[in-house]
Amino acid sequence: MGPLVTTAEFLVNEILSEPAFLIGLITAAGLIALKKSGGQIVGGAIKATLGFLLIGAGATLVVSSLGPLGGMIQGATGAHGVIPTNEAIVGIAQQQFGARVAWLMILGFAISLLLARFTPLRYVFLTGHHMLFMATLLTMVLAIAGLSSALVVVVGGVLLGIMLVSMPAFAHPWTKRITGNNSIAIGHFGTAGYVAAGAAGQLVGKRSRSTEDMKLPEGLRFLRDSMVATALSMVLIYIAMSLVFLAKAGRKAAFEAFATGGGAPATDVGNYVMNSVMQGLQFGIAVAVILFGVRTILGELVPAFQGIAKKVVPGAVPSLDAPIVFPYAQNAVLIGFLASFTGGLVSLGLLSWIFAPAFGFALVLPGLVPHFFTGGAAGVYGNATGGRRGAVVGAFLNGVLITFLPALLLKVLGAFGEENTTFGDADFGWFGALIGNAAKVGETGGIVLMLLIGAAVLGGAILMQKRVVDTGWDPGARRDALLPPDRATAEPAAATERTAGAGTRAHARIRPPAGAPVPPPPPSRDS
Repeated sequence: MGPLVTTAEFLVNEILSEPAFLIGLITAAGLIALKKSGGQIVGGAIKATLGFLLIGAGATLVVSSLGPLGGMIQGATGAHGVIPTNEAIVGIAQQQFGARVAWLMILGFAISLLLARFTPLRYVFLTGHHMLFMATLLTMVLAIAGLSSALVVVVGGVLLGIMLVSMPAFAHPWTKRITGNNSIAIGHFGTAGYVAAGAAGQLVGKRSRSTEDMKLPEGLRFLRDSMVATALSMVLIYIAMSLVFLAKAGRKAAFEAFATGGGAPATDVGNYVMNSVMQGLQFGIAVAVILFGVRTILGELVPAFQGIAKKVVPGAVPSLDAPIVFPYAQNAVLIGFLASFTGGLVSLGLLSWIFAPAFGFALVLPGLVPHFFTGGAAGVYGNATGGRRGAVVGAFLNGVLITFLPALLLKVLGAFGEENTTFGDADFGWFGALIGNAAKVGETGGIVLMLLIGAAVLGGAILMQKRVVDTGWDPGARRDALLPPDRATAEPAAATERTAGAGTRAHARIRPPAGAPVPPPPPSRDS
């Protein structure tokens, strides 16, 4: 029995408890199920393992680059300040919870397939990195509440599975308004912002022209590069906060800000400013490393998930990342980004002047990356129902949501609330705050309350699917009726072609510009 016990302990302690190896084994299992060749299986498993190690390396860089900034914000404002960056907080959390995150993610995806197979919510969530982010958030919240590892995986897996099939359903009437058919859904945990943007467009933009009538400067297009946008936003934030801190604390205290973590203090004002620039650039590098690690993992995991999903859920609607809607209204993307960023700045002012002193909220600083991706998508949703005014107002509301909701979320993240970064998108904020506060009730009561919250989300999504999506409700129909016929047909973003998914009423399709990527056709129900 000795060798068997030793072997079992080795497998559990040295392999299954090591997140990088676990991810590799899960990837290999998926590739085996897809009947890939031996070389593809080995190569895929190794790449996934290396990707996970890259996430850890990037997380170390993130912590290092954010250390001085946290001290500057605290010294300049008297409040704790954070930069919402999903990849950064996930990378930090993986070092402590990696194995539980992996098991929770796999269980959650399996439960989502079962829900898609046996409920009206036939959505298969294929945005792998957001699946990973939500799995990490749930693991953090449940583990911080004191639940055992087994309960974290089981309860968190059920909640993740519910979110994966429910959120695409809530946004689907507006998504169909954008794409014109039922071929794709939105699979991104910024859904609350997109629904708010689409609803706002309906209220404010009944006669507003489409954003696609406008000519925007080409000089802003560089912001579409996420690495550039991340580095630029952090450089600007670092410089601004360093100058405020310098003016308030004086040279001696300010120069010491860079001595954290074994670093050297600044020698003069010029060196102080350039250290700020370098730290901002280092943050951009760190996030790029983490992103590369995530993409490396998911490049192997997602194909395996897709193959399994096609077999388990025939006729499923793929739920894809937010940029899938960008080609349908490219001007709305940039307008939405700028409006969302403005909403973040206004909300930061409210946090600083009112909510931080009154309720102890952290200051959530607007980052270009979350505001670009979620704000850009919100702009497309707002434009689909309300033209230019809808894009501006809808994306502004998204900026407010992704500022206040992360501030609420920080209250349930325990020690991770002090890491100077957090989750940035709307659904992480509201769902994480609800689950985190429910978990504080106690183990038994908390689990019951969390599952009730999950059941409410699932029930609401099923009701939305049956009463709204399947009946073919078009959220932009009133706007179409109010637009003069020449306006309705002339707008380049609102084509006269009318298409619809099976069993739904036709509505105006927003045609992507020439050369834009075309969404995949709807899966065959015979597949």
